Amino acid sequence: MSTRSSVIVVGGGVLGLAAAADLAVAGHAVTVIDDGGVNASRVAAGMIAPAMESLLDPVARPHAALLRRARDLWPAFAARHGLALQRTTTVWVSPDAAARAAQLQGLGFAAEASGEQLSTDEDWRIEAGPALDRLADGATRIEDRATSVSRADGGWTVTLARGSALSGEGLILATGVAPALPGLPAEVAARLAVITPIRGQIARLGQTGDGPVRRAPGVYVAPGAGGDRLGATMEAGRRDLTPEPEALAPLIATARAAFGDLAQVARIDVGLRGASPDGLPLVGGAGAPGLFLALAPRRNGWLLAPLAAEILTAAVQGRPLPDDAAAFDPARF
Repeated sequence: MSTRSSVIVVGGGVLGLAAAADLAVAGHAVTVIDDGGVNASRVAAGMIAPAMESLLDPVARPHAALLRRARDLWPAFAARHGLALQRTTTVWVSPDAAARAAQLQGLGFAAEASGEQLSTDEDWRIEAGPALDRLADGATRIEDRATSVSRADGGWTVTLARGSALSGEGLILATGVAPALPGLPAEVAARLAVITPIRGQIARLGQTGDGPVRRAPGVYVAPGAGGDRLGATMEAGRRDLTPEPEALAPLIATARAAFGDLAQVARIDVGLRGASPDGLPLVGGAGAPGLFLALAPRRNGWLLAPLAAEILTAAVQGRPLPDDAAAFDPARF
């Protein structure tokens, strides 16, 4: 595939848009198809958090070194696309702070503990909404829903809900937890079937602060424009998007006990994330010519986006893949 080929990206989450941005910089004509619906990447707190994810999530812990390498791609990625990366401090508040600091150090992360407070500068963040908009700037955007795909004449055609169709030499499926599109090869559809939806609720507080990200067992509060974020629930197997304030009530109570008084909840956002059986995304060639996947990053879509974009750009251009690509290979399922 030439470096000037046309590529269609179906889906407007962070993995798809990161790939679209890097491909556009590399000279490809990129079109992003997105229906404009609720997007888990957009409602997220924009965490780039290899340390705390490795510490607190047993699924992520075996991949701590990989997550750290992915984080280290962020400064160059942010500079390439004009993104405002925030190298924040994270504070953990709990009686086990010293033990947690020792765990982080054992995983290769810098951390310090004093009394019931741990601090680390290993985790960063970004404002999700503005970053997504910026990543989409280099692509042609079509607000519509893909209804089917087909392979013909050495490329892929995507049929849209409003009746039109779009063809390109390459096709990247970044469709989140949506069912497999009609027309996909059976083996590709089978790979998508391993993805489990995880519903997450995050509260937007009626205050906009600054300072560190604050964490306590089971909860975080991340400062951000438009209101601090408090979250987040992890509800595996659910696909509905109706807010349930009662599910967030225990997290809010935990946050108030750990951090003191908080502003009232201004609204609750709900998003759906995809997860694979091993907790790592499906990124790379899908097993059919010109077809690629960018799916199922679980809780780490923002963290892993630059690495996913690097893998997909190399795959589209037929270049050798980065070493970490093997861990994301869709063929492992």
